[in-house]
Amino acid sequence: MIWQKYPRLVALGLTLALLVALLAFFARAASAQDLDVPQDSTIRLTLGDAMRLATQLNPQVGSARSRVAAAQSRVTQSRADLLPNLSASVVERGSTFNSAALFPIDFPAAPGSPALFDPQGSLLGPLNVLDARAHLRQAIFDPSAIGRVRGARTTVQAANADLGNQAEVAAYGAANAYLAVLRADAVYTARYADSTLAADLLSIAQDQLRAGTGVGLDVTRARSQLTGARTQLIVARNDRLRTRVELARSIGLPLVNLVLADSLTQMPVSANTTETQALTDALHNRKDLQAIGLQKVAAQQQASAIRSERLPTVDVVATQGQVGRNGRSYLPTYDWGLEFSLPIFDGFRREGRVEEQTAVARDYANRERDLRIQVEADVRIALLNLASSAEAAVASRERRQLAEQEVQQARERFQAGVAGNADVITASLTLNVARTDEVNALSSYQAARIALARARGALTTLE
Repeated sequence: MIWQKYPRLVALGLTLALLVALLAFFARAASAQDLDVPQDSTIRLTLGDAMRLATQLNPQVGSARSRVAAAQSRVTQSRADLLPNLSASVVERGSTFNSAALFPIDFPAAPGSPALFDPQGSLLGPLNVLDARAHLRQAIFDPSAIGRVRGARTTVQAANADLGNQAEVAAYGAANAYLAVLRADAVYTARYADSTLAADLLSIAQDQLRAGTGVGLDVTRARSQLTGARTQLIVARNDRLRTRVELARSIGLPLVNLVLADSLTQMPVSANTTETQALTDALHNRKDLQAIGLQKVAAQQQASAIRSERLPTVDVVATQGQVGRNGRSYLPTYDWGLEFSLPIFDGFRREGRVEEQTAVARDYANRERDLRIQVEADVRIALLNLASSAEAAVASRERRQLAEQEVQQARERFQAGVAGNADVITASLTLNVARTDEVNALSSYQAARIALARARGALTTLE
């Protein structure tokens, strides 16, 4: 047996297999923990839950977080110019020399004595030297480096504002996807009610035909009505399932079973937000407006830092180490000094860089001005849509109630044998349209409500 001949090898293999299994288990556990979402399960969501999950799981938000980390690392890089720079070096050097080149003058010699060095040159060495030392440089005065650090910190603030904007965009997409699911549920409920009504009418027509009080035409009409209602129900059921998949995708969730805690017909309908307050909130809270403003400031600070490069800089430089010939004693040596540097001319490169950053700042200023106008337009349009859709929702609800009364009255006449089912079918078609209009009106109102919250920069306050 192999395990008897090679017990250590078998034990090592089993140990490695156990380690691989443990690593795979912890990797799966870490993956599930990162998602913070149970796999193959049912998740109950409110509108606020959907938006909050989107701000955490949406891939675009994750990319924005990476950009914030990159901006923070650039602050560290810029700050390095103001911190001590310490390095060490060890040099082992071996050299030989030509005496005629090393000493270009002839040394006088006593009469009758040979010259100290051959005038034609002789080989000196080898000379082996070891030099080990530490080098230190510390900036004392460097206004340009200070400006670069300030600009890098502003860039971090801009990246954080952009992260907030990406979170708002992700929440806005999730809110609209959530609303699409609510609308699909409401349409499915309406089409199911239409199918139930059509089935009841068919049953009444068949009963009357068997009793001899009805005609075959009424049965045919009822069957046609039922077939059309079932077709619409199939389409509504497909939309109901499809919109849930799209909602999970917009949030960044795996394809799990989503159960919505809200209902389109039960959500409140009221338009009581003032334009002045909405505009004030938008100009104060909109993260995209903050981000572009901070990017403009960062470009201005970078231009100022480049201009500061014309100013002198003062550094302390120092070295400390041991040097000596191999085989002999090593002696400590040092070198220190105060370095004053003043740039004079660099071929107008600095001026070109200043012009570049100034142009970038002007571009951001133009974009900020345009975005500010767009924000005001978004708020006003959302308020107009909110007010009109609220009125339309109230009117559509009243129309649906009247259509239900019409169906009830026509049905009673049909059951009494006073009229055929043509009036009932016509009334049911009117009810079908009224239910659809009500769903569309309620969806438009909630969409305007979400759009207003987005325009105000207050999506996270929605529930």
